[in-house]
Amino acid sequence: MPAPKRLVFTVTNDLNYDQRMIRICTTLAEAGYDVTLVGPWRKRGQPLIKRPFRQTQLRVLAPAGKLFYGSYWIVLFFYLLFKRADVICAIDLDTIMSVLWASKIKGCKRVYDAHELFTEMKEVVTKPREAKIWNWIADYAVPQFPVGYTVGNYCGQYLLKRHGVHYPTITNATVLRPLETIPDRDSKPFILYQGAVNKGRCFEQLIPAMQWVDTPLLICGRGNFFEEAQQLAKEYNVSDKITFKGFVPPDDLYHITREAKIGLILLDSVSQNNVYSLANRLFDYMHNAVPQLSMDYPEYRAVNEQYEIALLLPADPSPELIAAKINYLLHEKDYYNKLVANSLEARKVYNWQENEKVLLDIYKKLLAGS
Repeated sequence: MPAPKRLVFTVTNDLNYDQRMIRICTTLAEAGYDVTLVGPWRKRGQPLIKRPFRQTQLRVLAPAGKLFYGSYWIVLFFYLLFKRADVICAIDLDTIMSVLWASKIKGCKRVYDAHELFTEMKEVVTKPREAKIWNWIADYAVPQFPVGYTVGNYCGQYLLKRHGVHYPTITNATVLRPLETIPDRDSKPFILYQGAVNKGRCFEQLIPAMQWVDTPLLICGRGNFFEEAQQLAKEYNVSDKITFKGFVPPDDLYHITREAKIGLILLDSVSQNNVYSLANRLFDYMHNAVPQLSMDYPEYRAVNEQYEIALLLPADPSPELIAAKINYLLHEKDYYNKLVANSLEARKVYNWQENEKVLLDIYKKLLAGS
């Protein structure tokens, strides 16, 4: 019996919390591949949660910044160079150079998974020097990955136009699980934001909006705006209404999401990556039949036109408008119940079981005959 094909996936984030990579690696491992997920070791990170695939953490010189990237790229390159692999997959631009050169030297196949439009992120476009570097990396490396996939149709169109690569869409839709009952969300209602607490996520508008909202807000996640968000809550005297949970393991987050009254997806329009995004949490809220307050951007609008699951906000909403829309969802019961019912239908179409068919087909064709 031939040995299973070895697939290695490379990320820069915490292995415990990347729900997309957990789903991808689990699907491929269960399909019979020998799967390894590689990421950096974090000093404050939690012990790795056991998964049906291998996990490796590499030590780097710094937790963030140029020293982090420089040291991680070097360490990752040498790890990949001596790691037995039939396919190496780069996740986003921040691992692509190590994967490109290791795969060239080894003569193995390579894949690119574009989780976002990296060169269009707010953290990049607002810093000209960094933007020049990342744009050079993208223009040099991405065309050398003819096989890949991305998270949404608009991201795929961007990559085709800029780099000439045709990547199918594998969304961040979650696994379809039975949902026999909807919890009572009126006894202790709360509003949920889940995801990275980063610049560009409208916390500068959301936190002051809580002055006019009586229902508490739960924020699950960390990021480069976490401390600033906490400080804003103090400045606007709404700390008693907002709980900052930090990182929450995916299984725990699933149970929290089920109980939420409303889910939030707030993104500013400074970054094209935000405008063309299709966030994990849209599907997490959908699958738990949680009505959402989201953005009137192309991907969210397209889903909402098919199944109305969200109340949409225009770009760069004011705190007053955010508060008004939240309160509308909280108090308009007929409209709220319609969004719940529509979410129950939408989850039958937007789910990981449909996505994994595309994923498995990509790797089957890539490895055919090898």
